[in-house]
Parts: sequence; structure tokens; C-alpha cells
Amino acid sequence: MTRYTHLLAPLDLGHVTLPNRVLMGSMHTNLEETRDWNRVAEFYAARARGGVGLMVTGGLAPNREGGVFPGAAGLFTPTDIANHRMVTDRVHDAGGRIAMQILHAGRYAYGPECVAPSAIKSPISPFEPRELDEAGIEKQIADIATAASRAREAGYDGVEVMGSEGYFLNQFLVTRTNRRTDRWGGSYENRMRLPVEVVARVRAAVGSDFILIYRLSMIDLIPEGSTWDEVVTLARAVEAAGASILNTGIGWHEARIPTIATSVPRAAFAWVTKKLMGQVSIPLVTSNRINTPEIAERVLAEGSADMVSMARPFLADPDFVRKAAEGRPQEIAPCIACNQACLDHTFSGKISSCLVNPRAGHETELVLEPAAAPRRVAVVGAGPAGMACALAAAERGHAVTLFERAERIGGQLNLARRIPGKEEFDGLVEWFATMLAVRNVTLQLSVEADADLLSGFDVVVVATGVRPRDPGIPTLAGAQVHSYADVLSGRVTIGARAAIVGAGGIGFDVAEYLVERVPGPALSLDAWRAEWGVADPSDRRGGLADPHPEPPVRTVTLLQRKPGKPGRTLGKTTGWIHRATLAAKGVTMLGGVNYERIDASGLHVSFGPERERPTLIEVESVILCAGQESERGLAEALRARGMEPHVIGGAEIAAELDAKRAIDQGTRLGARL
Repeated sequence: MTRYTHLLAPLDLGHVTLPNRVLMGSMHTNLEETRDWNRVAEFYAARARGGVGLMVTGGLAPNREGGVFPGAAGLFTPTDIANHRMVTDRVHDAGGRIAMQILHAGRYAYGPECVAPSAIKSPISPFEPRELDEAGIEKQIADIATAASRAREAGYDGVEVMGSEGYFLNQFLVTRTNRRTDRWGGSYENRMRLPVEVVARVRAAVGSDFILIYRLSMIDLIPEGSTWDEVVTLARAVEAAGASILNTGIGWHEARIPTIATSVPRAAFAWVTKKLMGQVSIPLVTSNRINTPEIAERVLAEGSADMVSMARPFLADPDFVRKAAEGRPQEIAPCIACNQACLDHTFSGKISSCLVNPRAGHETELVLEPAAAPRRVAVVGAGPAGMACALAAAERGHAVTLFERAERIGGQLNLARRIPGKEEFDGLVEWFATMLAVRNVTLQLSVEADADLLSGFDVVVVATGVRPRDPGIPTLAGAQVHSYADVLSGRVTIGARAAIVGAGGIGFDVAEYLVERVPGPALSLDAWRAEWGVADPSDRRGGLADPHPEPPVRTVTLLQRKPGKPGRTLGKTTGWIHRATLAAKGVTMLGGVNYERIDASGLHVSFGPERERPTLIEVESVILCAGQESERGLAEALRARGMEPHVIGGAEIAAELDAKRAIDQGTRLGARL
């Protein structure tokens, strides 16, 4: 008997029964914009084969002005419909069901043709929208209904109308973005008129035997956001207008509270959905930071929702549901919510993928086929690059031995997992350990591999990683200077005042490690909500409260040589979270610094090319986060013996503990050996 009785229970929608309670939430991957429809079809078909109950596509524009960017995909022509029919046919052949999300971006549209209820520019777009008149509003309604009708013609099983995250329909609901005085503004009855009318017109266009999901913002997390009474009123009106399912949307894109990053506790907003349970009679879906079958089962068992939405977990592992149903949850590749290969790619115009699973979005070109001639493969270094290579090669049938000089696997991941807010990395290392055993990789720990040991293998892969770089700052007797590796590994004790040399990703991580208490707020929902100021929307409009972060454990100064504000090179969608976290902890951040010397008093610096304003930063400890150098000694020794190893990961290029590049490179090498 399955341990996930709630998760795997069927859900009767009347005209159709879903096989389980798992929704693959919408993710804009930029795949549709490639116009490679075989590639798009295989992406979704892989998830259908993995057993998900219902999928939702990335957002498709109902018209040109509503696209998230110029040229955004939509169903505009008969050719578009035929192309999407390739996708739906492939999904249905795989036994799955798929709904198309209709996304009108409103003032979030990154183009000069954007439209909105009022001409109020978004803080995340440079374009001021055009305020719609009555005819313009009617056009938007008609275009959304037409998109839904075309989705049915293209073979979709349903549509999701995007009404949350601060997009077009959401913009009509709050006075922050709707200053109208006609029948589309003013009272809440008027402000909610547009989304209700859209749902009614979509239902009329598609008929009764078609899934209609409405994505409703249940907590806006912005000033002047919706009250809880308004949320309930809209939910009931949308149900009456013909919605089949209500999906939970959390926060506007311009909100200054993280909602899906790894530092957000698991299932952090299930309580919001639970507040709506019993207020409507159609199924409710909860979402955000649900990434294991155990968490999903608990959320459903506690009555927080009728379904769970997981998006990025299906990038990490398309077989999530099947593995859970077969009693193999430990084999599910975990979504660590890092955003590095998914959302960071999306908002950079790249194909979205996954740090953990680089095959995501690349299913047709990164294929792990059985090796024509299995070989004996040695991989040296059990960091992310080496482990990924070993797994890919073993999956193809090669006999793989993985050597690691440390007592455990993980490499630099073992440093990352020590950072408060990055506890998800624990699960990633555990998953690698599980899969190395499942793939029958021979693991040799505490072994320093050399040329003699490796001489009997057909292929040698060197993934020996990096070592911290010494920036060469003059250091006098009595100074307490440590590398980031020494600090994060717990080998040294850090004083009450610390200076960090280097403000890249590692410098920010070390700063968070030094100022946060353990365990950090990511492991306590109450502490996290207090830290960021997340309130019950029944008490505070929009769910916003005054933040009350815990005081810092230490006083920290973060410095960089480059002029300007530290943190500009951090992740596109998560950098602001790290900067805000350190600012809330009182961390001093300085740019344009020259490091003059370190002594028992602290760190002596000056500023600018003229070395002005000599300053002593009085600290007990100085931590060096000034980059890395590749560990290439083994590769050079092998070449001296006439061997030609493959060199990957940090051993090839030393850069910012880049697990995304390392895992991708290791997987691709394993795929072609």
C-alpha cells in the first residue's frame, strides 16, 4: 500500500477524473519561442510519462500587447494551433493531460505596447502602459476567450487563466494599479469585474467539458494589496462564473518578499490556501516550495488543499510522481529552489533548465543512450562535476569507479550546505549518494588517486575541483586570517567582528553564515514570516507586516576591489534577497577598496586608484573570499605519463563554486563517453 494515499488519490472534476492530486505548475521555459515543436513536445511528454496528474504550460500570450516580451508565443494563427497539436498529441500518447496557461502581462509586459487599467509604470519594467478605454478592455476579454477556444482546438485538456503574480487581471483588483472611476474601477465590485467577466467568457467559449483553472492571488505581499474578504469574494465569483479549479498565486513579481527561493521554508504558504478551504466548492490547489512527496502528502492530509502544485520539482525530476508511487522517493532528484538554471535563465531570455538536472529543456539533444562499447571509467573527485559525470556514464552502462580523497562525497556542495537558507543542499548530496549506489558506481573514499592507480582504466576524468585563492594581502604577525573553506568547514573560530575580502557569491554566503543564527529562518516558518514581515491577510491588507529580523550574531564588513555596490553579480532573481538579508543584519558593504595590510588590529584599506582615505577596519577575523584556483596537479601528472584525461568542473575553470556549470559539464561528458 502506498504511503502517499492523499497525494495519489484520484480527483473527480465531473467530466474528467485526474489520476492523482499533483499539478505541474506553469513555468515559462522559452521553449515555445524556439519554434522547435518536437523539443517542446518532448519536454511535456517526459513529464506525462512520469505520472503527473495535470500539467500547465508556460504562459501563452492572448495578443501581442499582452505578451511578457515582444515576440512571446501565443495561438495567433492556424499554424500555431497545428504546432501546439504536436505537443498535446505527444502528451496524450504518453497518457498525460495538459492545460494551456493564458497569460496577459499587462504593465509587466516588457515592450512599448503594454496596456493596463491605469497608466502607472511597473517598478520592474521601463515602459509606461497605455490606459485601456472601454473598447480596449473588451478587446482584451475577447482575445483571452479566443485564446481559450484555440487551446481547445489545439487539443489541450483545459486552460489556466493567469490572475495572480501582479499580471493584467491582478492589476485591476487593487487600487495601487487601478485608479479608474468607471465601471472597471472604484469599488471592489467594479475592480473584480474584469477577471470575473474573463472567466465567464472563457467558459462560454470552451463549453462545460473543459478544465478551467483560475490562478488567484491569495496574498499579494504589496502595499494596498487585496484584503482577505476581497480574496474570498473573488474566489466565489470566479467559481460562479465557471472555474473548475482555483490555483493559489503568491505575491506580485514586484513584491520585496521572497516566495520561491531556497531560503523560503517548504510549503511556506499552504496556510493561505487552507484559509480558503470550505469557502468554495471547487478544488483548491496550493503552491510554492513544495518539493518532496512527503511535504505534498502532509499538506493534503492536513486539509490545506485538494491538490498541490509543483513546478520546478518537475524540472529536477520528470519522474517525480512515478518514483513516489513505486516507493522510490529517495531517488527523486530534489529541486533545491536555487533559481540558477530556471528563473535566472527565463528572465535572461535563455532556455530554462535545472542545476540538478541539465537534461531539463534539453531532452532531445542531451540523451543518455546505452554505450555501444562499455568501458572502464575512472572519475577523480566526488564534487558536483565528478558525481554528475559518474552517474551519466554509469546510466549508459560504463563500469565507473569514483575516487574521492575526502571521507565523504559532495566536494564544494558540503560548503554550500552550511549556509543558512541553503539547507536544501543537504538533500542534493543525499540524492547523489543514493544514485551512485543505484547506478552501481564503485565509490573509493579517502583515496588519493595517482597515475599508477589510474593506469588500468580506459577513460580517466579529472574533477578535482578548486582551492581558495590567496589574494596576497600583506599579513603581519598576530593577524587572524582564514579562507572561506576553513570557515564553512568549521575548522576555525571567528570573532565577534569580521571582515570579508571579496563580495561575490561566496562572500555573500559567508556573510550570511556569520550573521545568521543556527538553525536559520528557512527551517522555521514563524521565524521566517517575522524576518520578512508576512502577515495574515485577514489582519493586514496584502499580507504585509513590519519585518522583525533577528539581530546579527556578529558585526560583519563585506568588501570588494571593484567600485560600485557589492552584489551586482549575484543571481538575477535571487541577488536582491541576499542583499536585503545582509542589509537587515546591518552588514556594511564597501566597494572600490584597496587592501593595504592585515595585522592584529584588523584590516587596513584605502579607496580608489589614488589610495585615498586610509582606514582601519577593526576586526578580530579576516576571511578571504577572493576567488579560487583550479586543482590541476593530477591532470598535469597524467599528461606527463602520456595519458590524456578529460578535465571538468572547477579543475578546468575555477569560478565561484559554479555547481550549475559543473553538473551540466559532467552530465554532458558522461553522455558522450
